[in-house]
Amino acid sequence: MRTTARIALLAVAAIGLSGLATAPATAAPITVIDSGHVDIFGLGYEEGEFHLHIHDDTAGAELEPSEALLVAKSESRTTVPADPAYAFLGAPGRPVWVLPQGRPTADILWPSIAAEEIEPGVFVDGTLRLRVECVHGPGDFNIYTTDAAGVPTVLVNSGNGLPDRIGLVAGEHQHANWAFEAPGYYSVTVRAFGTLAETGERISSEPATYHFKVNR
Repeated sequence: MRTTARIALLAVAAIGLSGLATAPATAAPITVIDSGHVDIFGLGYEEGEFHLHIHDDTAGAELEPSEALLVAKSESRTTVPADPAYAFLGAPGRPVWVLPQGRPTADILWPSIAAEEIEPGVFVDGTLRLRVECVHGPGDFNIYTTDAAGVPTVLVNSGNGLPDRIGLVAGEHQHANWAFEAPGYYSVTVRAFGTLAETGERISSEPATYHFKVNR
């Protein structure tokens, strides 16, 4: 059984970590998700519109980004490798909180990006893009992949300017490392883009803002 259950609470009650960024300010109940496999950037397309959402595989629930607080537990804390290829995360040896690309051994979030709900053929070449437009938090936010040799490829780095773009393929699912360079509260705003195969029209979603808490 998880030591920290998924619970409903008021987001304003999450405020209280001194010196950290402010918790998302809303009076609506939100769901705290701190472990298990979660499509954080879940993308659907229905009735001519994109839908960005969160799909919690473990709970079997789909949530609007505004309805969830995604938590990186203290067990996700590690240090920046000495390898210069990881300099985008900060100085070697500094703390960094990483939700991993591969299945975690600890009871922490295993995040992904998913376009499985979109049928191939709807968009030109099945290609889609997520644009990370804005990040607010006490440190930089990064999404990167690592290959079999441990070499990183950076997809998002809020420290060197935004927007950054993530390529997706309709019907597919992608894992990556999600890194936070300081504890506290973060908000990440994204939009989806694609070109319809039938008409050639380029469409975009409304901005969607996701909320994270990184535990010390």
